Amino acid sequence: MRFTLLLWCLVLSQNAIAQENADPRFQRFPPGTTKSTYQYRQATGKTVQQSRVEPPFWWVGMENPNVQLLVYDQDIRDYEVSINYPGARLLNTNRVENPNYLFLDIELDSTVVPGTMAINLTKGNEMLSYPYQLYQKPTAEDFMLGVDASDLLYLIMPDRFANGDTQNDQVEGMLQAAVDRKKVLYRHGGDLMGIMQHLDYLESLGVTTITLNPIQENDQPYDSYHGYAMTDHYQIDRRLGTNTQYRQLVRLCHARGMKVVMDIIHNHCGDQHWFIDDLPMRDWIHQGDSLQRVVYRAPVHMDPYASKADQQQVTNGWFDDHMPDLNQQNPLVANYLIQNHLWWALYSGHDGYRIDTYVYCDQAFLAEWGRRMQEELPKLCIFGETWVHGVAVQSQFTQNNNLRDGYNSHLPGVTDYQLHYGMMETLAGTKGWTDGPYRLYYALAKDFLYEDPYRNVIFLDNHDLNRIYSALDQNIEKLKTGMILLLTLRGIPMLYYGTEILMQNDGGTFGEAGRLDFPGGWPGDKPNKFKPEGRTVEEQAFFSFLQGLAAYRKNTRALQTGKLMQFIPEDGVYVYFRYDAEKTVMVLINSTDEVRALDTQRFSERIGGAASAKSVLDGAVVELGQQIVLGAHEGLVLELE
Repeated sequence: MRFTLLLWCLVLSQNAIAQENADPRFQRFPPGTTKSTYQYRQATGKTVQQSRVEPPFWWVGMENPNVQLLVYDQDIRDYEVSINYPGARLLNTNRVENPNYLFLDIELDSTVVPGTMAINLTKGNEMLSYPYQLYQKPTAEDFMLGVDASDLLYLIMPDRFANGDTQNDQVEGMLQAAVDRKKVLYRHGGDLMGIMQHLDYLESLGVTTITLNPIQENDQPYDSYHGYAMTDHYQIDRRLGTNTQYRQLVRLCHARGMKVVMDIIHNHCGDQHWFIDDLPMRDWIHQGDSLQRVVYRAPVHMDPYASKADQQQVTNGWFDDHMPDLNQQNPLVANYLIQNHLWWALYSGHDGYRIDTYVYCDQAFLAEWGRRMQEELPKLCIFGETWVHGVAVQSQFTQNNNLRDGYNSHLPGVTDYQLHYGMMETLAGTKGWTDGPYRLYYALAKDFLYEDPYRNVIFLDNHDLNRIYSALDQNIEKLKTGMILLLTLRGIPMLYYGTEILMQNDGGTFGEAGRLDFPGGWPGDKPNKFKPEGRTVEEQAFFSFLQGLAAYRKNTRALQTGKLMQFIPEDGVYVYFRYDAEKTVMVLINSTDEVRALDTQRFSERIGGAASAKSVLDGAVVELGQQIVLGAHEGLVLELE
């Protein structure tokens, strides 16, 4: 069996797809059919998988006293259910199409104490019993630090950062057994232990929060290293580690004052997910006469002229043909996702969620999800991926903005692609009435559309984009200026792992081309760029530059929560200020290929009576009564004295 799996993983992706089409295993749920998988099981005589109850355990003392348990076992639908536990009451037994499922609505009133609750099922003389553990809900103040604009996020793709435990590189029985670091679509062996072993490195860089691409099980036959094709919502992928190790990572970070953000997916899962293999009901996922791919046009949610057909294709279409689209309009699916994300936060104590493919989900579900998270865990940081175009489109996904009649998303922040586009055009030196630095200026001028734009996560690159150093054609001055923008503008800045050592794309120009191994993260790697001696002179110089800028931001509240004042760009030069009662910081950005000399008189409104300023980057004193000269694509950060 193991040899067969190894052969399977060595075939090219096109051959793998052809093999899938011919293999009955992959036809158990053909896209576009309206059959339940249970019908397939009946036809083939396949037996039920291992029984389970989800969530695996729960807490008493929740704001919402009700919990809905998914019970999965062979032909249990027609069993009668009883619970005998003080303060616990069975409200409803939901019986669905597939006889292997029961969904139990249970109320845990204020008198319930922690302990083991027995769930008893009877059918004639037959009896089943499932012990179910209840714990006391911890308070957020006890274990959750929260993430805000004072933080610096560091995005890690766990499979590509560091391999701390080579024993879990290959796990017997999982569909993709091969490890091949030379191929981007294969697994490389990075894991949670590798991250834990390099917390000193991250802390020394100035990182306060790590955010991980999805780490739950992705037991897919191919191309699942990235984590976005989940096959078990309650288990960490065994090739990355264990649930216990994830909780340990959070606790080690918290001991340092660092935080952890988990990446989650409402929209879809992998087609090898255990509940896709035995669907509870037909409408657990979106199905139809033919497979419809999602249309990536987010404006349909707020477009007053949108057709219902377009709206449905955005929310009901499949993100990929091996990623079934979860139907959040089904209340059982909605409850399953909400409880899963409450469970992980309470179990691990992590500090936030990034929500992948946020804009392709049912809007009413998103609102209820956000409300429930904030009801139970008010300190939890939440931001949704909104890879969209236009500030108005992006901002309408955030909470309390009154931009859509009767709708409140309860989403505090977003991944701010509009600032990303503006920063990239500024660094590229793009010219035009609304282009280059003007695009950044216009984006910030529309911040009134958000309840609090400081909750938005800002970035220059991520796992879906070109690495920033490659995108800037390895221009180190532009890269430094980009870091200045990232660490001095409003919002929560996020670095992509390896930016600090000038990591570049490997041959390609998008997304996967930048998903490379961090040099030194694997036993025997030469050089080891986690260590100064393993870096080139240029890499070490940039590392030190970024380290110093991050340290300054960490110690300067004006760059975290301070107000922002921007001036209309002139001649390709963009100037803005961050300030509070204690400090005023002036940032000057030259987006052009030419030297620019600035008369500071224009900025007297914020400079006030200050006669000089200190350069944050090199400590030089700058006289504000004289012209300030900026080199081509140079950025300058001045603290007014």
